[in-house]
Amino acid sequence: MNTIVLDADRRLRGPYTLAAALLDVVVPQALERWPDLAAAYDIEIRVAAPHLAGLVPVRRRSVADTLPRPQRILIPGARRSLRIANGLAEFVRDHLRRSGPLTLRVDNLAEADQTDAELVEVLRRRVHPDLLTVEPGAYAPREGAVPPDFDRYRDEGFHHAMAEAGLEALRGMAYADDPRQWEVLVQRVAAALEAVEREDEARELYDRARRESTDPKHRATIAYGTAMLLVRHHDHARRDPEQALSWINEAVTITSLLPDPAERAFHLGFDLNGKALVELRRGRPDAALDLVQQAIDLAERHLPDEHPVHRLVLYANRAQLTAAMGRPEQALADYDAAIALDPGYPDYYLDRGNLLLKLGRADEALADYESVMRLSPPFPEAYYNRAEVRYAAGDLEGARADLDHTLELDPAFTAAYVNRSGLCAAAGDTVQARRDAERGLELDPDNPYLLCVLGQVEAAEGRAAEALAAFDRALELDQDLVPAWAGRGELAFGRGEHDAAVADLSRALKLEETAELLFNRAVAHRAAGRAEEARADLRRAAELAPDDEDVRRALAEV
Repeated sequence: MNTIVLDADRRLRGPYTLAAALLDVVVPQALERWPDLAAAYDIEIRVAAPHLAGLVPVRRRSVADTLPRPQRILIPGARRSLRIANGLAEFVRDHLRRSGPLTLRVDNLAEADQTDAELVEVLRRRVHPDLLTVEPGAYAPREGAVPPDFDRYRDEGFHHAMAEAGLEALRGMAYADDPRQWEVLVQRVAAALEAVEREDEARELYDRARRESTDPKHRATIAYGTAMLLVRHHDHARRDPEQALSWINEAVTITSLLPDPAERAFHLGFDLNGKALVELRRGRPDAALDLVQQAIDLAERHLPDEHPVHRLVLYANRAQLTAAMGRPEQALADYDAAIALDPGYPDYYLDRGNLLLKLGRADEALADYESVMRLSPPFPEAYYNRAEVRYAAGDLEGARADLDHTLELDPAFTAAYVNRSGLCAAAGDTVQARRDAERGLELDPDNPYLLCVLGQVEAAEGRAAEALAAFDRALELDQDLVPAWAGRGELAFGRGEHDAAVADLSRALKLEETAELLFNRAVAHRAAGRAEEARADLRRAAELAPDDEDVRRALAEV
C-alpha cells in the first residue's frame, strides 16, 4: 500500500488545503489514465483545487460562472461543502479502485479548515479502509497564514474561513483606512457568520457598520442583512418579523432613491424580494407576492439583458409563493422561466420536481430529480425525493436503495430515517426499523413520525407498554398522525378493550379513510357484538378496495 504525507494546516492554502494537496497527486494520474473519471467530478475539483481547473475538462457549468462577480448573487449555503466532500470522496474512491490502495498520513489535522475536516470525516465514512486509510501525522502548525482570498471564499461558500479570516482582518483595519474595502468586508463576514449560525456576532458587525458608515448603499445593505438575520435566525424563537420589517423598510427607502434606473432596479428589487420574505413570516402571503411582482417588473423593465441570476431568483420565489397559494400552473411556468435562465443551476429542478410530484406528474418529477443528480455534486435531497417517486410506483427496492444512499451522503438527514424506518417496519425488518428510528430520534427527539415507527416496532416485538408510550408521545406532538391512532387502536384490541379500539380507529378514520382502517374497526365492532356497525364498515371497505379478499371474506361472514 502506497503512503503519502500531506499537511492540512489551513495557513498553507486556506480552505481545502488538504484536498488540494491530495488532488495534486491524484488528478494528474487520473487525467493520464482515466480522463472521464476526472471530468465526472469537475465541479468538486475546481472548487477544492482551482489551480487544476485548466487541466480538467468542464462537464458541468452554471451561467453564474460566466458572469461578472457583482451579478453572482447566489452564495452557496453552508451545506454545499458536504456535497463537495462527498463528490471528492467518490472521485478518490473510484480512482483508488483502479490504481490501488493508499495510506494518507495527515499532518496538522487539528489545524485544518472546516472544509478539510469535513472531507476527512467523509473519506473515512465512505471509502473502505481496504482502499484508503487516513492517519493523523505530526503536529507542527505554522506561523502566519496565506493571504485570504475573500472573493473565492464568498463565491464558493467557504463561510467558516470567511468568518475567521474576515474577523481577523477587521480587527486590524479601521473604516478610515479604506472605506469601500471595509464595507465589503463587513458585509461578507456578517453574511458568513449568519450562515454558520453565529448570528449574534453578525448583528454586532451590522451595528458597528451603522456607527461607522454613512454611505447610503452600504447602509441599505446592512439594513437588509439585519432584516434577513431577524427572519432567518436558526433559533426560531429568536425570529422577529416585526423588527425585521422596520429594517427592510429602511433598505427599501434608501434604494428607491438611487438615481440610476438600472442600479435602482437591481438594488430596490433585491430589497423588495427580501421584504417579501418578511411579509411571508408575518403571515401575509398576498403582500409578499405583490412585492416579488414589483421586483420582477423592475427587472424586466430595466435589466432585460443583465442580472439573469437576479431574475431567476425572483421567478423562483414567485413560483414558491404561487404554489403555496394553490396556483400550480403559474408556479410551474415560473420555475420553467428560472431554469431556462440558468439550466446548469440544480436547485430549482428540485423545487419544480417537488411541485410536479404533488400534481401527480411523477415521470416529470423523476426527470427533474435526475437532472439535479446530473448537474450537481452529490445532492442528498434528490435521492430522498426520488425514493418517494419509486415508493409510490411500488418499487420498494429502488426506494430503499435511494434512502440508503441519502443517508450515506448525509447521516444527519432525519427525514430519510423516518422513511427508511417505515419501509423496514412494513417489510418486517424490525431490527433495522428500530435502529433507524432511534438514530433519527437522537437527531430530533420530538419527531412524531419516528416515535410512531418506534411504537410500531415495539408493538411488533411484543412490548405493548413501550409501544403505547411511543404512540402517546407521538400524538402529543401531532394529533393528526393517523398511524399513531391506528397503532393505539390495535394495542387496545389486543388488550380486549374493544370500545377503546373503536374510538382510536374512528379518530384515525376521521383523518384518513382507508379500507385497512375500516376493516380493523369492523373487526373491533364485531368483537364488541355490534354486527351491523361491522357490516357497514366492511361494505365501505369493499367500495374502496373491491379486490381485497380479506374484506370480501369478512363481509360474507358477518
